[in-house]
Amino acid sequence: MKKYLYLSFLFVLVLLSSCSTSPEKNIENHWPHAGITYEIFVQSFYDSDGDGIGDFNGVTKKLDHVKELGANAIWFMPIMPSPSYHKYDVTDYKAIHPDYGTIDDFKLMLQKAHEKDIKIVIDLIINHTSSKHPWFVESRKGRDNPYRDYYVWAQKDTIADFLNKKAITLDSDNIRQWHDPGVGEDFYYGFFIDGMPDLNFDNPKVREEIYEIGRFWLEEIGVDGFRLDAAKHIFPDDRAVDNHAFWKEFRSEMTKIKPDVYLVGEVYDMKEVVAPYLPGLPALFNFDFHYTLLRAYEEENGMLLAKNQKEILDYYQEISEEFIDATFSSNHDQPRLLNSLDSNPKKLKQAITILMSMPGAPYLYYGEEIGMLGKKPDENIREPFLWDIKANDTGRATWIEAVYSIDEMVTPLSIQKSMSTSFFNHYKEVIKLRNSNRALALGDLTLFDQELPKPLMAFFRSYEDQKLFVVHNLSDQTISIEAPKDFDEVLYNLGLGTLDEKMIVLPPYSSVMLTKK
Repeated sequence: MKKYLYLSFLFVLVLLSSCSTSPEKNIENHWPHAGITYEIFVQSFYDSDGDGIGDFNGVTKKLDHVKELGANAIWFMPIMPSPSYHKYDVTDYKAIHPDYGTIDDFKLMLQKAHEKDIKIVIDLIINHTSSKHPWFVESRKGRDNPYRDYYVWAQKDTIADFLNKKAITLDSDNIRQWHDPGVGEDFYYGFFIDGMPDLNFDNPKVREEIYEIGRFWLEEIGVDGFRLDAAKHIFPDDRAVDNHAFWKEFRSEMTKIKPDVYLVGEVYDMKEVVAPYLPGLPALFNFDFHYTLLRAYEEENGMLLAKNQKEILDYYQEISEEFIDATFSSNHDQPRLLNSLDSNPKKLKQAITILMSMPGAPYLYYGEEIGMLGKKPDENIREPFLWDIKANDTGRATWIEAVYSIDEMVTPLSIQKSMSTSFFNHYKEVIKLRNSNRALALGDLTLFDQELPKPLMAFFRSYEDQKLFVVHNLSDQTISIEAPKDFDEVLYNLGLGTLDEKMIVLPPYSSVMLTKK
């Protein structure tokens, strides 16, 4: 009898072992290299206490939504005390904005998220502080103040030629970078606006303050990583080498606390400028992906995105084999994706399908999964999430009166859940496909090298012995092409794309993924 019990026990162990190596489980364990991260603006997500502002208790309540969608992590836009609604000008780096709750509320959310295998990444804004931060309040008191050298100061006569110089960059159209505090002849430097004075990273004390802030959130609170805002602007553009060196140092300090800490940087520029940041910031946002995706639709030029992505991946691979390509189709700084795609629902569904069929670690902006709308100014790209129809939506934030994402224009989540053709159910379907398919999540990208009609995007995804052929039609015309040899089974189709014997038939804005039997 004992013998049979022992054999039964071994059989159970074998079953458990086989379950633990299923494709979906393994792919989830590959976060952040292949996982999906969901970006949340807490203020607009879910209001748990009826004050009109989203909060962390609300996030805790809606973690199941993130899990159901298929995301592996959450990136929170700024969560620390700040005088601005967006909170990119911090006044206290070791606290939670009171509108969002308490540090205990955040810890509870973190605990519940980790119980659901959801990682937590927070925005860390260290290029600058708020002009109301205690450090700056002290700094502006005079040249002899101990905090004076925490910021960049210069006498007016030494910077006269720069005072009215308009500096246009990809991530800022600011007119003035040197600002008068009104307390003498000294001006301070603030790359973005006067309310955001830049910290002086030539000062070792400043660097140690920043490392201590990182240690606090990693060690005492337990977050999984940071999104580093304005990573290109720690030092001025003409000191790029110093920027690269700082981020290497920052990474070294953070890995002492958490060896697997996730660091994703915002470096908005050409690949040649972005690539040298990889040794310090192993994950970098791929802004080219977003803009080239939109251009591909505008020009009905399918291979434009595929060729650009292949070029970037090959280029970065030469710099660092461990780089993480943080792709995205939209975020908090760009108009909502549906607006950018002419409010065409077919394009929106295909755009997320393209994102999920490409290599990288995709980011999803909250609300895109229900087709939320929004245009500049930024506040209207960050409008409240629509959980239910307005009359029943007790958790909908009201801090701003929505202009675009309103019931008359966007179908709330509660209704979309019961609609088989809804945006939400499409997002769930294509994310599940990616999360359960190794070639889509982890595979290499190889371009289809045969001549194609201009609107078609076609490529192969390969991982070990699995190979997929993916084709997207970015036009409003039906197009047919011959399937590559031996690709004779449809893994996935969108928009009634089909395989008819050896011909792939692609109606407007349709996609087909083929595998081998």
